[in-house]
Amino acid sequence: MLDIALIGTGGMMPTPKRFLASAIIRYKGTSILIDCGEGTQIPLQSLGWGFKDINNILFTHYHGDHIGGLPGILWQMMLAGKTEPLNLIGPVGIEILYGLVSVVKRLPFKINLISLRDLDKSFMIDDIEIKTTPLFHGEKCLAYSFEIKRLREFDPIKAKELNIPIQLWNKLQKGHTTFYDGREFIPDMVLGTERKGLKVSYATDCRPSTSLIDFVRDSDLYIGEGMYGSDEDLPKAKEKLHSTFSETATMAKKAGVRELWLTHYSPSLTNPKSFINVAQKIFPNTEIGEDGKQKVLKFQN
Repeated sequence: MLDIALIGTGGMMPTPKRFLASAIIRYKGTSILIDCGEGTQIPLQSLGWGFKDINNILFTHYHGDHIGGLPGILWQMMLAGKTEPLNLIGPVGIEILYGLVSVVKRLPFKINLISLRDLDKSFMIDDIEIKTTPLFHGEKCLAYSFEIKRLREFDPIKAKELNIPIQLWNKLQKGHTTFYDGREFIPDMVLGTERKGLKVSYATDCRPSTSLIDFVRDSDLYIGEGMYGSDEDLPKAKEKLHSTFSETATMAKKAGVRELWLTHYSPSLTNPKSFINVAQKIFPNTEIGEDGKQKVLKFQN
């Protein structure tokens, strides 16, 4: 079971009714924050998930509306009694965050700055596989996907028929070949077919692309750029390297995702809901992202 929540949904600058775009993912005690623009700690407090368990913050890029809230987050973590190290992870140029980190003095936890020099890098945070792909936004900017692999179904009846010692069952279920009493036991002896896991993709600040469609393909949830609601704003979207509702909905449809949340709205887009039909005509299972919006994703049978 994976929890996902939008912290904020605004782009470029916060407004009285909308914080800047960021999200948080939680799985088996692991919490990962994506971006932290100005004031992120305020809606994160309202969410009630806490600060101590956030050991990783991923940055899509280093524009001010995606990093300006870092000092506030660090201060909030310190007040919460955090002592475990915090990893700040992002594309090349992450050294820019040193200045923001130094604002908060005498932190009781270590800060690790990790640069993803290979923009197609895949890495693990506990049981979550994280993949990245570069976005077209005029500078090094990343999309992220979060995948939870699912163990194949274990057949205890077959394990008993094959006289496999019960103390080996756990290793075999996790896919490990093991030896016992002169015999070799392999997972295929007792495991069924592969089962679909969970996948969440997050991409803001970008123009549509074939590579992004491939990247978000088969996502259970795709959180995508919704800077402009009307297709009349397409020239502006192209000029500023952002996307419209219809463009992102078209990518969702082509990628075969299950659900789309739009986010990262222009400050001038004061009522995103009034344009939801633009996206839903293309991809019906589109929802308007709102600050604090949450969802629990479960494995399908």
